[in-house]
Formats: sequence, structure tokens, C-alpha cells
Amino acid sequence: MRDHTKLRAFALADEVAVLVYRITRMFPKDEIYGLTSQMRRAAVSVSSNIVEGCARESQTEYLRFLEIAFGSLRELHYQYGLAQRLGYADEFAVTECELKMLEAEKVLGALMRSMRSKKPKNLQPTA
Repeated sequence: MRDHTKLRAFALADEVAVLVYRITRMFPKDEIYGLTSQMRRAAVSVSSNIVEGCARESQTEYLRFLEIAFGSLRELHYQYGLAQRLGYADEFAVTECELKMLEAEKVLGALMRSMRSKKPKNLQPTA
């Protein structure tokens, strides 16, 4: 079992989740069941899937949960851009959260690439 608290990817995902909750507090009340809810669920999904992946025994399962976390992060990135275009987020919050999401994507992507390169050659798909 891996310790998720030692992963930079988890720390960044956790920071993004906290930022998203703070930012979405300012969204219009009629978005509570719409974009606010979607963004919060996606943000929590990123760190939650990293944690769940760390609890898995096999490397393959671990990687799969990291891939799901990455997908949730990309989903959140789109939703954040949409909220920005709709004028729901202030400029300071936009910049801080945008930078944190980009860093999280890079770190999580690098972790997944590293894990893929460690797979035994006979388990890697052929091109």
C-alpha cells in the first residue's frame, strides 16, 4: 500500500479542491445544482481517486485510478474555463486556481508516464 500523503500530485489535487470550494462559494445561487456541484465533485474526484489508487495492491489498478484522477482534473479545467467565461469567478481566483490546476496536470501526468515506463515489457501494448 502506498502513502498518498507523500505524493506531490495528491497535495496539489487537495489544494485545487480547497480552491474550487472557495471559488464556487461566490457562484450564483441558481448554479448550486449545476456548475457549482459539477466542479466540486470533479475537484474531490481528483484527490479521491489518487487516494483510492494508492490503496490498491496492483500497479495496473493504481495506474488506472491515476488515469481517472487525471480525467477528472481535465474535466474540472474545462468547467473552470466555462465558469470564467460566464463571469462567475474573480480574476485573482482565476489565476491562482488556473496555475494550480496546470501544475497538478503536469505532476500527475509525469507520475503516470513514470509508472507506464516501469511496466514489464510483455505487459505493454504493441503499437
